[in-house]
Amino acid sequence: MYVPLVLTQFLDRAVKLYGEKIAVIDGSKQVTYSELNDRVNQLSHGLKALQVEKGDKIAYLAPNTLEMLEGFYGVFQLGAIMTPLNTRLKAADYEFILNHSESKILFVEKELFPLIEPVLDKLQTIEKIIVHGAEKDTDQYMSYDRWREQYPTTPFDRVELDEMDEATLLYTSGTTGNPKGVLLTHRANYLHAMSVMHHLRVSDRDTLLHILPMFHVNGWGSPFYYTANGATQVMQRKVIPPEIFENINKYHVSVAHMAPTVLTMLLEHFDEGNVELNKDQDMRIVIAGSAPPPAYVAKVEEELGWEFIQVYGMTETSPLMTISQIRPQYDDLSKEEKYALKAKTGYDMIGCEVKVVDESGEEVPWDGKTIGEIVLRSNTVMKEYLQNPEATAETINNGWLHTGDMAVRDEKGYVQIVDRKKDVIISGGENISSIEVEGYLYDHPEISEAAVIAVPHEKWGEVPHAMVVKKKGSNLTEEEVIEYARSKMAHFKAPKGVTFLDELPKTASGKIQKVQLRDQYWGDKDVKVN
Repeated sequence: MYVPLVLTQFLDRAVKLYGEKIAVIDGSKQVTYSELNDRVNQLSHGLKALQVEKGDKIAYLAPNTLEMLEGFYGVFQLGAIMTPLNTRLKAADYEFILNHSESKILFVEKELFPLIEPVLDKLQTIEKIIVHGAEKDTDQYMSYDRWREQYPTTPFDRVELDEMDEATLLYTSGTTGNPKGVLLTHRANYLHAMSVMHHLRVSDRDTLLHILPMFHVNGWGSPFYYTANGATQVMQRKVIPPEIFENINKYHVSVAHMAPTVLTMLLEHFDEGNVELNKDQDMRIVIAGSAPPPAYVAKVEEELGWEFIQVYGMTETSPLMTISQIRPQYDDLSKEEKYALKAKTGYDMIGCEVKVVDESGEEVPWDGKTIGEIVLRSNTVMKEYLQNPEATAETINNGWLHTGDMAVRDEKGYVQIVDRKKDVIISGGENISSIEVEGYLYDHPEISEAAVIAVPHEKWGEVPHAMVVKKKGSNLTEEEVIEYARSKMAHFKAPKGVTFLDELPKTASGKIQKVQLRDQYWGDKDVKVN
């Protein structure tokens, strides 16, 4: 008998098998899976009363909270489409996304309401705004708890869902132009969850600390596969290192997902000497983004005692597609060799076929040297970019999604990203990987963060330039950074200049926005390569 792969099955399983187990811890609030289901049913009944129908977009502007998590399942029961919003955007961005998505209902955390207040009169399709944490209704919005509590906890009569129905709409944190809306189906999210829960060894004994924002590609799908397994989910509303360490200890956290920049913050706080860790506690962290230097992996595993897991993905693929762990045939490698492998982008997850191809579409040799573009085909690939068929056609060619990430693949099958296409620095005819240069800079004891960009040069066309955030109390100079880099790598790869910044511009997922860094050097030129 055909049973469609729909996301509501995950909470159903948790309620059936783990109903009395703690599902969510959000500050002083704790609910079991049965209680979470009651709240979800109330939410669904409330949305139906607001005449929400299958296919309607329901937007959420919230940090990691109980209300955000229950939103996924409450929205799905009506066949509506969950549309999480990045909490770090400007009012004009929210105006574009809400109007472009034609969202019908907007849920907002009380402290974030001022972000959308300036554009309330410009929202063309929003019919109701409901605010989490508001004590009473106002002329602008309804109080979430007062509204939800009007409705029964009785099972909701769900609409009929097919696995190819759209489940989530996620807007990419693009570096240029308006963001693109990525439509993911129930099937894509479901199969992604099934693959990732295997690779990350998710179980009903896990306690997840939700550090990665759930608005970011559905928190890498974590609200789905941790719920399916009946894991306990602890909400981390803000990235506050002392609080994160406290929650890890207090709730015996076993797994956390985070961006590389968050890991940097945790390591720096740890170095200050105010952290007590339970060394007997099994803990694994999952990192996606630019692959870290092996020194970071060593520090995490040897000093913090946490298992380091590197993954890679993008919004358009639900998102994870590769993982970098040590396969059994390489167990005899030295510790240093293992750290080097763990720091790579990784190999194909189950259900994903990943290749690195040249400009003609042929797979490059597995030699760790030949650069090509990462392409992917999988059931987890997006349905389309909303109302953007041209961009969809540019991204998906002959069934393969083109990531725009340039990489090599070594003889063991591990992919290593060397740059975005637009970030490869070509200096005097030599290709330079900005990621490689950044890796060396991160090894410097006085550098907290670094980004390397191409800047125009009269003789060489373009040369690498380093944007550096120094650690607290450092008196590091430009000359010292350049000399250090030259001592670590071929001189043509070393930065020819250094700019010190208080912080690097980033997207909500922690990706450094190099386009902002480049703009000050390339100005309004149509072509930003030489």
